[in-house]
Amino acid sequence: MSPVRADPSPPDVRAGVTSDAVLDAALTVFAARGYHGTAVSQIAADLGIRTSSLYNHMRSKQELLEKIVERTLDEVLADFEGSVAGVTDPVQRLRRAVRIYALRHATHRREALVVNRDTTNLPEPALTRMRERRRDHERAVRAVIGDGIAAGVFRVDSPALASFAILEMCVSIARWFREDGSRTAEQVADEYTDFALRIVGHTEMDADDQDR
Repeated sequence: MSPVRADPSPPDVRAGVTSDAVLDAALTVFAARGYHGTAVSQIAADLGIRTSSLYNHMRSKQELLEKIVERTLDEVLADFEGSVAGVTDPVQRLRRAVRIYALRHATHRREALVVNRDTTNLPEPALTRMRERRRDHERAVRAVIGDGIAAGVFRVDSPALASFAILEMCVSIARWFREDGSRTAEQVADEYTDFALRIVGHTEMDADDQDR
């Protein structure tokens, strides 16, 4: 009697895997290993399914990256729009916009690491589309700074440079923040908001003058 040959592929122990679960698993592995350092088989292994079964939820690893980047950038814009909705004062608009962006980079570190490191691996036209989506957010923040300059509450020569500095400063949070660190995500977001207001030249004295 011939010996029974073992199936080299792992059993699908999680037959109920969803497309969202696949994206989440890909996000975790991409954040840890980088896009190029990740094999599709690693994503499948983390989900407890065969690699072949993974293709029921995706066409390619590239598609997973594109979905992650697009979803993240859409959420960033939604955060911005929600934070400033109904607010006319440029100081409060910038304060809210920066706080929500800083907080996102402390609480969504995987997404931030993948988007900021791996977006350039996307092919055209997806790469151009994602870059333009990111510019939409930068331009929105820049417009708030421009409004503050026009209102006399911000004192900075270049709204563009100020917006770049503020956004890149917030992006860095994802690289160093730890949940068990000395500051909570909310505390970090508040401090970075104060830093941002200093970058645009708004001081507490300006705030006191406004209250008079």
